[in-house]
Amino acid sequence: MNAINKTLLATLIAFTGATTVAHADDVGPEQVVKLVNDGTIQSFEKLNQAALANHPDAKIEDTELEQEYGRYIYQVDLRDAQGQEWDVELDATNAEILREERDD
Repeated sequence: MNAINKTLLATLIAFTGATTVAHADDVGPEQVVKLVNDGTIQSFEKLNQAALANHPDAKIEDTELEQEYGRYIYQVDLRDAQGQEWDVELDATNAEILREERDD
């Protein structure tokens, strides 16, 4: 297993435990590695960069990859420097931000 695959696997395992959305299936670590290697989804590094683009001072607290209605959705929980929490959802195939909202 190369370093990128190990990083992807470790990242996915480390960031489990987010809430589940109706009609969504969690994507397992082995499947994540395959999806990235096949070019089906972007690397977690690219997805994280896209999630942080609007919040450059924020820290990633949790991530989750799900398959929802035939789409791969990457969910990111952020906390900015002011302590505000943000929920960001991206299309994992192209890193497009689908939803971004402050968590109250």
